[in-house]
Amino acid sequence: MSTKVTDFTRGDPAKHIMRFYWPLLLTSMLQQVYSFVDMMIVGQGLGDQAFTAVGNMGSIFFLIVGFSFGLANGFGVMIAQSFGAKNENQVRHRLAGTIQLTVFIAITMTLLSILLLPFFLRLLNTDPSLMKDCLTYGYIIFGGITASICYNVSSSVLRALGDSKTPLTAIITSSIVNLILDSLFIFVLHTGVGGAAAATVISQVVSTIVCVIRLSHIEMLHLSKSDFVNEKKVYIDLFRNGIPMALMNSITAIGCMTVQHFINSHGVDYTTAYSACSKYLNLFMNPAATAGNAMSAYTSQNFGARRFDRIKQGLRICLTISAVTYVCLGSLMVFFPEPLVRILIQGDEAVRLACGYFPICGVAIIAVDCLFVVRSGVQGMGDPVLPMWSGVLEMVLRIAAISLLIGTIGFKAAAIAEVCAWTGALAVNTFGFCRILLPNLKTNKMALKYAMPQRLKVK
Repeated sequence: MSTKVTDFTRGDPAKHIMRFYWPLLLTSMLQQVYSFVDMMIVGQGLGDQAFTAVGNMGSIFFLIVGFSFGLANGFGVMIAQSFGAKNENQVRHRLAGTIQLTVFIAITMTLLSILLLPFFLRLLNTDPSLMKDCLTYGYIIFGGITASICYNVSSSVLRALGDSKTPLTAIITSSIVNLILDSLFIFVLHTGVGGAAAATVISQVVSTIVCVIRLSHIEMLHLSKSDFVNEKKVYIDLFRNGIPMALMNSITAIGCMTVQHFINSHGVDYTTAYSACSKYLNLFMNPAATAGNAMSAYTSQNFGARRFDRIKQGLRICLTISAVTYVCLGSLMVFFPEPLVRILIQGDEAVRLACGYFPICGVAIIAVDCLFVVRSGVQGMGDPVLPMWSGVLEMVLRIAAISLLIGTIGFKAAAIAEVCAWTGALAVNTFGFCRILLPNLKTNKMALKYAMPQRLKVK
């Protein structure tokens, strides 16, 4: 197996980013597609009630898994910065620290998520008719959350080193496993929503194994006992970068859970429609979110190498990707809402509600598409705190919009809440990106100017 990693600090930025982006996009799309198909199998095989119960778990799942995903990304940024600075010893020490912290996090989050699941479901104002299926699905998913955490961390380390192909291989393999097991458990063994949850956990174990095997073949990452004997500073640095990114996801999830609470209080049709809309929104945001992931790895390495000129180039490329995906996918949401919705749900009232949501988000989705890229750039340049505060703003705007508007405009208030949150967070992160990049870009240009005669002389 190849042990090649990608150095984003040298060579053509566009070629590097696009070569990294396409496998990453396929990975993310496969994750979304198999999650989407998973929901479709649940909906078609078990009915709208089971579909709604699983969909109702989305915001809780985002709260728990989003926290671990943020930590993983934060740890990955630190490793990427060390790699960009060509400090292999620091890469190994940070990787060892990441492994130790991941074990602690996995155990803690498994226990907390299982214990708090009934409380979260009550907090969401979950309909009593859905409670049994929600608990069954949730206990299995959260009981196996270690697999999800380990995959997030291992794939984040690979992305930090410029490897987007191995996570793709992992997801292809796990998607096949997931779809086979979904069909077997639901249509043959008739295990209900518990079978869908078990299929998801098993497939995540498979994806983790693929990533870990790849990591073991990278010579630079061969760890010794001394790498695990870390100074307190290593753990502090990892947590200092990881915790704000994790909190950002969880704070955003709290805002989504609040929206879910208001939605659920209006009955099962609202809950069903929101579940379908959320699935599509996650799917259609995915290409731009992937551009954000590419921006994170690219920016982190170049920040470590102090190449701010290359970061500016990377921003242009990733924003172009976001603009193209907006035109294509936003148009589908605006012009073809009903055909899309009826793929997932059949109830006429739920379909009608969802069709009012889609065009609003379809027009405004450019805001979140740009947000993914700009926010990842801020995080990659070593500031995870400002994006965390932008998450607080997202939460406040979501809650304010849904609470003020749902009584007057109904289900469309959920769409307005999303648009308000995206726009506010984008403004904050754009300010943060400019605040970091522009002064350093000026310094970077001066350094390159004075280094140029020396380079010419050597050449």
